[in-house]
Amino acid sequence: MKTLGTASVAALRQYVRAAKSAGVNTGELFVKAGMDAKILETDDGRIDGEQFQDFIRLLSEQTGNPILGLETGDFVQPGSWSVLGYITMSCATLGEAVARIAPFEKLVGDMGTTHLTDSGDHIKLTWACNYTDPVVSLHMVDNVFASWINYARWMADNNTASPVEVLLKHPSPGPELETAYTERWRCPVRFNAKKDTIVLHKDLLNTPLRHPDPLLRKTLEAHALSQLASLDTDTALTTRVKHSIRKQLMHGITRQDMVADNLGMTSRTLQRKLSQEGVSYQQLLDEVRQVMAEDFLTNSDLGIPEIALRLGYSETTSFHRKFKAETGKTPGEFRQLKAV
Repeated sequence: MKTLGTASVAALRQYVRAAKSAGVNTGELFVKAGMDAKILETDDGRIDGEQFQDFIRLLSEQTGNPILGLETGDFVQPGSWSVLGYITMSCATLGEAVARIAPFEKLVGDMGTTHLTDSGDHIKLTWACNYTDPVVSLHMVDNVFASWINYARWMADNNTASPVEVLLKHPSPGPELETAYTERWRCPVRFNAKKDTIVLHKDLLNTPLRHPDPLLRKTLEAHALSQLASLDTDTALTTRVKHSIRKQLMHGITRQDMVADNLGMTSRTLQRKLSQEGVSYQQLLDEVRQVMAEDFLTNSDLGIPEIALRLGYSETTSFHRKFKAETGKTPGEFRQLKAV
């Protein structure tokens, strides 16, 4: 089965805001997609790509809205693209911002890839969606393009800035609904195209943005590169295992057989595949536990015994011993240092 990688919680939040605005019970969607809604409380969390695809499919079925993707673009915010959103916001011109999409879009998720091509007086932004569900892919492309256009107008403080044209691979939703695209994007929109592409006039790339900050941009890009390096150290399998472990730990469970079952394989097969990649289930469990422990100690008022319980430790002393071995400090000492 082709893996869909992961997606940032920031990307998920945009769909959640749109769903709530439409009166949809998002709690039910999370349950059916196999996700824990508490993931929304994290700033740097990532979700399994298959689950994100399921969530969007369920949202589409619940609303019955053929232009769901287009309308979710109305709910874009700087944070919708994780650190990439803030990098582009600190750029001096629209062209500078556009040039940063491809290098850093993996931080938003593995939903697709952007290609920038020069075409005479025009620049073409082509986006290839990686999601396999045809309904979800349609909405995802519409969402990405609508979000780009809305966000670019906000950054440039220019609500009239528009592409030369937008090309979409999917069929027209019908003459009545086509106007929803042209009214939002204020340009010709062609359906049944060979590629999903936004065509921009080069002059538009010189548009100054409202919050240029070159020093902040450099700082954010350094942070983004660090995050990318961290993502690249995980294979698709280990990423999925870590996310499954994290989901279980939210309920205080650390069972390898349940993680394997969630990934559609036996425990022995999971153990063998991880061994082939030079890691073990215990190593991944320890890594996820450590990250979650530091997060709980820094960003919550939970008592240390409760944190130990949430992380699946049978005894608080075991948590103390493991945490000190990793950091050189007890959980209490670590919390005190972070509070200073």
